[in-house]
Amino acid sequence: MPRPTVLLYPGAGTGCDHSSLVAAERRMGSSANVHRLDFPYRREGRKAPDRAPKLMASIRDDLRTVSRRRGRLVMGGRSMGGRMTSMVAANVDGGGPVRRLAGLVLICYPLHPPAKPENLRVEHLADIEVPCLFISGTRDPFGSPEELTAWTSTMTTPVEHVWIEGGRHDLRGADDTIADAIHRFVNALT
Repeated sequence: MPRPTVLLYPGAGTGCDHSSLVAAERRMGSSANVHRLDFPYRREGRKAPDRAPKLMASIRDDLRTVSRRRGRLVMGGRSMGGRMTSMVAANVDGGGPVRRLAGLVLICYPLHPPAKPENLRVEHLADIEVPCLFISGTRDPFGSPEELTAWTSTMTTPVEHVWIEGGRHDLRGADDTIADAIHRFVNALT
């Protein structure tokens, strides 16, 4: 059976060398083809993220690069990286269904900007058709457990939550927990 391919993207302020993404790749070991990927603005040395259409286009480019691989695909990432992959999975960009997509890993999903719960980023969640793993801190200012579970309960696909007690948006010190949850989720899907 072919190994699954896992694409992981960082949040807006970090690169693909973020410790939790590195830990996830290490934990997956030889059980998956893991690709930690930066968005174009990071590769170009810029700090400010591009707008969503360009970010989603870069994910589509990465998907074309790995499309020759057999086996199931899991994608996701931290904060903005997870949000952008979820938008591609929901076909917000109009690029069509993602071939062989088995699931999404959404670490610190940014439900809304801090202190702006009215600016929700949820309109596409109902269009996701694959199982989702949400890993979040219980004190994340981008969305409380109550807010996140209220919105994920509207999804028709299986959703799993892993809560890091006391964790904020950076989930500092939780790399092993994150990596173990991703490893378990990917193995269960594939």
